[in-house]
Amino acid sequence: MIYLQLFLSFFKIGLFGFGGGLAILSLIQMEVEQYGWMTQQEFVDIVAVSQVTPGPIGINCATYVGYTATGSVWGSLLTTFAIILPSLIIMLSICRAYFWLSNRFHDNPYFSQTLRMLRFTVIGLIASAALMLIKPANFIDTTSWIIFAAVAFFTVLPQLYKNKVTDLFSHPILLIVLAGVAGYFIYR
Repeated sequence: MIYLQLFLSFFKIGLFGFGGGLAILSLIQMEVEQYGWMTQQEFVDIVAVSQVTPGPIGINCATYVGYTATGSVWGSLLTTFAIILPSLIIMLSICRAYFWLSNRFHDNPYFSQTLRMLRFTVIGLIASAALMLIKPANFIDTTSWIIFAAVAFFTVLPQLYKNKVTDLFSHPILLIVLAGVAGYFIYR
């Protein structure tokens, strides 16, 4: 019975919890208190551990609550799955709708133009995030600015010009590896 309660509670939290991990902590606390899965002090400790553990705090907290409530790894796996399941269902539905629309309207000039315009929206969102990170603490010397400019260039270029060379340099994993290698050699 506890496994069903855990699944339903964390599925509900995943479905209605907007605003990220810190925003859903109150929902998790409400469910924990309602079912008496742990004491208030245990929940505070779990939140503290969830904050220092790598990964999203909401999912970490759900994992720890599941383990504490059931005393088994199965409880932690169940709550982790339950909290991400709504997001997974929503994203799969959106992807399915996108592919259906793409196949149905691929010859439609309005649809194609809309997708081309969305590329510039993505560039704007990336630029906005980059501008928020431009602070003196992040750029300690000229080399930092050069690395930033190179990464920005290889991020924006493929959005403007599509070919095999620009696609190769725009792969996110490759950019991360190249930035790590450059940082190692420049700052060692």
